[in-house]
Amino acid sequence: MASRLLRTSGLRAVSTVASTTVRPTAVSAVHQFSAARRQFSASTSKMSSFYENWEPEGPTVKTEIPGPKAQEAIKELHEVFDTRSLNMLTDYQKSVGNYIADPDGNVLLDVYAQIASIPIGYNNPVLHEAALSSAMINGIINRPALGNFPPSDWASVLKTGILKVAPKGLDQVFTAMAGSDANETAYKAAFMWRRQKERGGSHVEFTAEEMESAMLNQTPPGSTPLSILSFKTGFHGRLFGSLSTTRSKPIHKLDIPAFDWPQATFPSLKYPLEEHAEENAAAEQAALDEVEHLLTTYHHPPAAVVVEPIQSEGGDNHASPAFFRGLRALTKKHDVLLIVDEVQTGVGATGKFWAHDHWNLQDPPDMVTFSKKAQTAGYYFGNPELRPNKPYRQFNTWMGDPARALLFKAIIGEIERLGLVENTAKVGDYLYGKLEALAEKYPGQFENLRGKGQGTFIAFDNPRRDEFLARAKKAGVNIGGSGQSAVRLRPMLIFQEKHADILCDALEKVVKSFN
Repeated sequence: MASRLLRTSGLRAVSTVASTTVRPTAVSAVHQFSAARRQFSASTSKMSSFYENWEPEGPTVKTEIPGPKAQEAIKELHEVFDTRSLNMLTDYQKSVGNYIADPDGNVLLDVYAQIASIPIGYNNPVLHEAALSSAMINGIINRPALGNFPPSDWASVLKTGILKVAPKGLDQVFTAMAGSDANETAYKAAFMWRRQKERGGSHVEFTAEEMESAMLNQTPPGSTPLSILSFKTGFHGRLFGSLSTTRSKPIHKLDIPAFDWPQATFPSLKYPLEEHAEENAAAEQAALDEVEHLLTTYHHPPAAVVVEPIQSEGGDNHASPAFFRGLRALTKKHDVLLIVDEVQTGVGATGKFWAHDHWNLQDPPDMVTFSKKAQTAGYYFGNPELRPNKPYRQFNTWMGDPARALLFKAIIGEIERLGLVENTAKVGDYLYGKLEALAEKYPGQFENLRGKGQGTFIAFDNPRRDEFLARAKKAGVNIGGSGQSAVRLRPMLIFQEKHADILCDALEKVVKSFN
């Protein structure tokens, strides 16, 4: 019955979700979402092609944002919770598809998507049905300590979900709680791998001196002075280890003790790329030369290099596939691991499931970290030597969350069923073309437009960025920034050409409002 409620855009409708038979509850869920949608619009002419009777036809702005109801709620919340980073108080029951709602009845096209972490829309009816499955309920109310008490079907859950979309060459996973956690555990794996090699293999036991000095935080031999090499303007999280590799903004790092770890320059490309090919190639080669110098001379030898395919928080900074192939070659040459941080770029946003697929690497990364759109987290790896030689070395109570792994499984099913990675690549090309036209029409307002051929993972610089973002809300769009001046687009995978039209019309209104 529920399959009749789903429009498949030429693809076959399915009657099961996350290995669970679709029940009538899914029908009532869709009806609820449809009722909410009808509050915003009476027209269905521009509804989503993926799900019928779901979205409004466009934004609705009724009040200032925040409006009076939101202001009152924010005031109450601030008494018990720090609201100084608040972007928009949200009514999630009325948020639908690509649209985010607030308590005052404002409904905005959301191209920020909870900092790039909503994959297939608010209140997606298929995810709603997956959440009602007995497997999901069991995972929620009996949340296991996965390292000690994994569910009997945990291997099946991983193989049919998280590992079904594993990057090429990586067939194992360590599950985690969030992106920072994923990166920190990947760093730990790199350090343990390096020391295991130096000892002579996994069979070599720790010495008494190593164990005693480790308990005193002494180096060496128990806590060796190794490092992780990261890049300037990169972002890898806010926990202690990941924060030492984060280089995007001082506010993230102030007052926090940091490791003495190296940072290399990330190439700063000039746009349009085709007009600056020679300069950009030179910048990338200089960056690679700096990486090699640090790998061979830094006083705390790097065990791994961590890099984002697109530096997201640091300003949406890109580099060419050739640069990343050169980086992979250097890490192989110097026997250093390559960790690709796909926390923000992964799960289809760049028009490929993993952004590093754009690079056409001969040898895959050693580890790929993930979170955000996956709704779970962890790192993929292939080399069995990246498993520690003893239990409890890579461990915590939860080690992830079966309920979130099941959610990712359902997300993967919809991505595949609806061809959403291909959709994102196609819509991204369309959106980029419209933004190019705006950049030509309004010089200086859409500077350094970047992300061509990278799905909807697009950004541009604006000289009055913060005011630009504020005015975008008034024009009916929730959008985010990164770095010092970038406006970054992070639409969901269900974003379509009609949404791109609404977005670009709103952006043009914002630019005109400055005149």
